[in-house]
Amino acid sequence: MKNWIGRLLGGAEKETVAPAPVSATLTFDDARTMATEVQATYYRWLTGSSRCTASPEQEAQILREVRSLAADPVCASGLVPRIPELIAQLLTSLSDENISTGALSAQVGRDLVLVAEVIREANSAYYRPVTPIETLEGAVTMLGLNGLRMLLARIAFRPLLRVTTQGVARQVAPIVWKHAERCAFAASVMAPGLSAGVFEAYLSGLMQNLGLQVAFQVADRVCEGKVPGSGEFGIAFFAASRELSSVIASHWDFPPDVVKAIAHAHEPEGSHPAQALALGDRIATLRLLLDAGVIGDDDPLVMQGLNGFERRCLGKLLELSE
Repeated sequence: MKNWIGRLLGGAEKETVAPAPVSATLTFDDARTMATEVQATYYRWLTGSSRCTASPEQEAQILREVRSLAADPVCASGLVPRIPELIAQLLTSLSDENISTGALSAQVGRDLVLVAEVIREANSAYYRPVTPIETLEGAVTMLGLNGLRMLLARIAFRPLLRVTTQGVARQVAPIVWKHAERCAFAASVMAPGLSAGVFEAYLSGLMQNLGLQVAFQVADRVCEGKVPGSGEFGIAFFAASRELSSVIASHWDFPPDVVKAIAHAHEPEGSHPAQALALGDRIATLRLLLDAGVIGDDDPLVMQGLNGFERRCLGKLLELSE
């Protein structure tokens, strides 16, 4: 696992993205209150009918067990799958900035499923090609090295977050993955305005939910097929799962900025990468809540909680391919 992370980071292109202003219309306390409300609302919606009235002892046991896993990175990292070898080989090739489009196309062409993913991405609303792209080489040219790297990162993380276990973890897995994709995109858009690395922000967005899937397996076991229903527990649950994600990221030799961003994203004085991740997380969460009809476009969490640039990013998330 450590080797593919190094390959993934080895050839990152420099991004030239317009700086993103951070929210400035709210006081810090108001912004934090809104961020907390977003998390609590998301937890209640995410868990849906799987929520139960858990005892304080059950809630404490779940949080204790998740934090215990965070203290044992070897055990924690062993609870998630590994990535396909072909993806690791492609990431090695992408670290060579001099590699030709033809050579990349030849490697991608070894897997028909991957070919379809690359062509679909190049034709997505995000890239908006003038005419439909039908060839693999044309798709690779459209994406560019960095676009292909981000696509491969998503493909690499997908099996890690789409768990095969039963119960609540399996039920929420599709939404957790959808959130991770949108969080990665939004965090990468917020990064330049905060002097944070774009690709590192993207990785932190994909990575932060990894511990959440493990945490849901713990909660499912303790509550016998259910999870505690309160939003207050949900906030503590998310925090404990992010700690678990950061520990796994450190064990896998992710860059320190990624590890720290995940660990400190919702703290008052987080680093710039942590702030980028926190904003990306909030924007992605609001997008899911809007799409599900839980909140409306004119909800204060959107109109007061985000500035104009952040709301444009929120709208851009609609263009991400499903």
